[in-house]
Amino acid sequence: MSELIKHERHDRVLLLRLNNPARKNALTQAMYSGLADGLEAAAADSGIRALIFAGAPDGFCSGNEMQDFLRAEGFGPQTPIPRFMHALMDFPKPAIAAVNGFAIGIGVTLLLHCDLIYAGESARFQTPFVNIGICAEFASTALLPLAVGNARAAELVLFGEPFSAAKALEYGLINAVLPDAEVEQHALARAHRLAQQPPNALRVNKRLLRRAGRAAADAAIAAEFEALAPLLRGGEAREAITAFTQKRKPDFSRFE
Repeated sequence: MSELIKHERHDRVLLLRLNNPARKNALTQAMYSGLADGLEAAAADSGIRALIFAGAPDGFCSGNEMQDFLRAEGFGPQTPIPRFMHALMDFPKPAIAAVNGFAIGIGVTLLLHCDLIYAGESARFQTPFVNIGICAEFASTALLPLAVGNARAAELVLFGEPFSAAKALEYGLINAVLPDAEVEQHALARAHRLAQQPPNALRVNKRLLRRAGRAAADAAIAAEFEALAPLLRGGEAREAITAFTQKRKPDFSRFE
């Protein structure tokens, strides 16, 4: 297990905590592998009835750690990112997210695969894929329009602007907004409540609730990875990443 992913057992609930504070909880390949390991182990453990994702009080997840992401050797089924994605999509038990601080990129798109999401009042969300010259991921091109509608999905993805927890609640992306200090305890309380429910009925109902979107999600992930490779090699992504490292505004005026 990666030390960048903490495993906290709370009776029949497993909390997976992102633990990369030096990088503002940006995900690395090792962290994707650690999350996949945790999900697969929790799925197989009959003593675990529910799972929670959490980060730090000031930040849930700032997206991918870009330099590490650019070193990834492809996106085959057993490479860290797709392996995590499918482990979460296939996770048969209730998955809850407790979001404080910022949730950016994959920090937002993984929420589309959770069953319940609770956010702090100061939480801020962002899907800045276009801003950095790449495409949205983790089936968000299918699931985000299903969740919020086409017009709102276009607003969130094409502009890539930060939005508040209140807006996330208005759009139906999350279940509730809470005082920051209460988010994890509320998520734990709800997870413990779910742990008291009939476990097989929970699994069956989760599968049925997600059945309509699953085929669309599988197709979307394949299409997104196919589109991502040429975008990563393109000049727009290079300009965006270079501008980020140089702490300047990117200039896309020369691109067609």
